[in-house]
Amino acid sequence: MLHYAIVFLVIALIAALFGFGGIAASAVGIAKVLFFVFIVLAVLSFVFGLIRKR
Repeated sequence: MLHYAIVFLVIALIAALFGFGGIAASAVGIAKVLFFVFIVLAVLSFVFGLIRKR
């Protein structure tokens, strides 16, 4: 999932470089959502991993 967030961020940077503001804004929004979903899933995985070891 982090891979997709980085891909959308790169797409946003390239689109902004060429002047496509709408596409860049959409890609940044998607990248933000995917990044936060990744963070939440990573934390949950870490917590459940600690619980399972006990």
